[in-house]
Amino acid sequence: MKAGKVVLALDGMGGDHAPGVVVNGADIARVRYPDTSYLLFGDPATLKPLVDRRKGLAAAVEIVAAAEAVSADDKPSFALRRRRQSSMWLACQAAADGNADTVVSAGNTGALLAISMFAMRMLEGAHRPALASFLPTSRGETVMLDLGANLECDADNLAEFAVMGSVFAQVLLGLDAPKVGLLNVGSEELKGHDELRQAAAWLRRDGAPVNFHGFIEGNDIGAGVVDVVVADGFTGNVALKSIEGTAKLYTGFVRDAFRTSTFAKIGYLFAAGAWVKLRKRVDPRRYNGGVFLGLDGVCVKSHGGTDDLGFAYAIGVARDLVRYEYRNKLVEGLARLRQVTSAPEKPEEVVGASGGTA
Repeated sequence: MKAGKVVLALDGMGGDHAPGVVVNGADIARVRYPDTSYLLFGDPATLKPLVDRRKGLAAAVEIVAAAEAVSADDKPSFALRRRRQSSMWLACQAAADGNADTVVSAGNTGALLAISMFAMRMLEGAHRPALASFLPTSRGETVMLDLGANLECDADNLAEFAVMGSVFAQVLLGLDAPKVGLLNVGSEELKGHDELRQAAAWLRRDGAPVNFHGFIEGNDIGAGVVDVVVADGFTGNVALKSIEGTAKLYTGFVRDAFRTSTFAKIGYLFAAGAWVKLRKRVDPRRYNGGVFLGLDGVCVKSHGGTDDLGFAYAIGVARDLVRYEYRNKLVEGLARLRQVTSAPEKPEEVVGASGGTA
């Protein structure tokens, strides 16, 4: 475990409701995590009054002037070239230079990925970053990656994502040997494309740095069959949005059902306590804080539309990744993966083009 204070660089001007949400979220996190301090990047004239309104916050925050802010409409390439004095860029640079242990931003996702990759570079043994987060399941929580950073992935990328997700689950969910599954069109070994089957063959080898469950299907995600779900960014993003959309659909159905009659409304009152527990269990703010795994540093992406509490949860994710030394564990895991994948293939591991699909 890392000793001493954890210093977080915060993009004070990033997000739909910045800077208020950022400052208020930092204040909530300050109480929860007294071992943290903050470098808050943005316009001092705007940020200082907000900080001063929160009793005790000023002692934990250093405001660092940033002349610009990355807008939601900025293309990643534009932000990379023309926003070098922005709060996002300077926060990422602070983490890259070692002035902060991690960076948290609710700003433009594409711009944050581009800037953090440029500033921090990739970790040794990792070729691409993966956007990871976690979601509730019937058995607890499950880590899912990639959620959109890489639309196409080869076998190396998928195997690396499996290691990244496994270490992420160890640190944030406290699991000693999280079960890892590759999202596929079926659970049989011959299902899926060559890249998936090759990644699976590597992860099944003796000495692989993950507890590999095998292939899983979409309906296994909510059932909590595995602790880590690995997919390419296209598949992962579609799966996540489908889950979120279905959850909203059923929430609407339940709400409408309790409005159909007086007896239904009375029934809702009797069940009010249970509904409060349910809302807390699936509250998206509890799962706020996606992470770009594989960077030579910790970069946490908060949802742009989150509120104060949601941003505080994102800060908590960043703090835990630093405190429990996620980076060092990932370096070790990726090194073990390279040893496994560089070993000669056995005849039964050769991936042919004849594998079936759904």
